[in-house]
Amino acid sequence: MRDLQKIPDKPLRRGYTTGACATACTKAALLALVTQKNILKTTITLPIGETVVFQLISCVMSKQSAICTTIKDAGDDPDVTHKAEISAKVWLNDSGEIQFKKGEGVGVVTLPGLEINVGEPAINPVPRRMMQTVCKKILSDHQLEQKGVVIEISVKNGEQLAKRTLNSRLGILGGISILGTTGIVTPFSAASYIASIQQGIDVAIANGHSELLINSGGRSEKALRKVFPNFSESACIHYGNWIQETFEKIRDSTKIKEVNIGIMLGKASKLAQGYTNTHSNKTTWNKEFIYQLAIESGYKKEIADKVLALNMAGRLQEIFTFDAEEAFFQKLLQKCYEHCIKIAPKTTLNIYLINNNNEIISYKKV
Repeated sequence: MRDLQKIPDKPLRRGYTTGACATACTKAALLALVTQKNILKTTITLPIGETVVFQLISCVMSKQSAICTTIKDAGDDPDVTHKAEISAKVWLNDSGEIQFKKGEGVGVVTLPGLEINVGEPAINPVPRRMMQTVCKKILSDHQLEQKGVVIEISVKNGEQLAKRTLNSRLGILGGISILGTTGIVTPFSAASYIASIQQGIDVAIANGHSELLINSGGRSEKALRKVFPNFSESACIHYGNWIQETFEKIRDSTKIKEVNIGIMLGKASKLAQGYTNTHSNKTTWNKEFIYQLAIESGYKKEIADKVLALNMAGRLQEIFTFDAEEAFFQKLLQKCYEHCIKIAPKTTLNIYLINNNNEIISYKKV
C-alpha cells in the first residue's frame, strides 16, 4: 500500500491531478472541434491560480466531435495513475448545458454519501468546474453561447488501475475517479488518502451504518474478519497511518456510535506513545517507552531489559506471550485506547491488537 512506501530523501518533483489532465484534454478537444484545427498543446489555469502548459499526444476530430489525449505526470508521487492515458471526447448539442458522461476506465458512483450523485460518472466537483469554465470561455469566444457541450472522460486501463485504489469501498465501480482540488499532485502527500478515509465514513453513514470496522489496511482487516465475519464492506475503513484524522472525522460524524479498530503490533507501539501518525518517515517506536510499559505492567527488570535489545516492535511477542491475559499487551492496548478515545470521546471504542501471524488480542476495558 502507498502508506508503507518510504519517502525518498531528495527534492521531489510535483505533478498534476487527473482533474487537471482531463481539463486540458477537454479544452483542447473543444477548441479542435470549433476551429477544426489540430491542437497538441494547451494552457489551463489551475484552481490555485497557477497557469500550466499541457502537451497532448493525440488530437482526432471530425465535424461532429473531437478527442484529445494526454499522459498524466504525477511527478515523484507514487500515484497509481502516473503515466495513465487520459482522454476527453466532446461534442455539441442544443441543450445549452455542459454535461458529463462516463468514458472507458472512469468509475460510476453507486452508493450515496459522496459529493456526486448516484449514477453519475466519478468526476469530482472541482474538476467539473474546471472543465465547465474552459468550455464556457471557448463557446463565448466563438459566439456559441447557446450551445451545450457533452464531455466524455476516459482513462486507458482505468478499471484495472482502480483495483489498486479504495474506490470500491466508496461505491465507485468500473474505473478510477477524476480528482483534484488544487490541480497539483504533491509528492507523498497524505491529502488524497485522508480524503478517501473521510469519504468512506460519509458513505458508511449515508448507507445507514452507525458502527465502523477500521484497520490500517487489507492485512489487518483480513485478520479482524475472524471476529467480524459478516461486517458490511461499506462500513470498513482503512486508516493507513492517519489515526488522528480518522478519529477526528468519527468525532465530527455524530451518527457513528461505535468503532472497532484493528491495529498491528508495530503501529500499536507508536500509538501507545501518542503518535497518531504512524508513518515510518514520521515516527519510530521508542524502546525506552516500551521498557517502561513493561515495568508498569509488573514485569521484573531482567524481563523488561530484553525490550532494549530488540530491533523491531513486532518482536515483542518473543518476550511477552501474545495472549489476551498477558499484562504487557493489555497495558499497550490501554495506552492506544486512551489516545484514540481522547480524540473521539463520545464513541464506544473496541480495540484489537494483531500480530504478524494474524492472531488477535482484544482490549479488556477496566
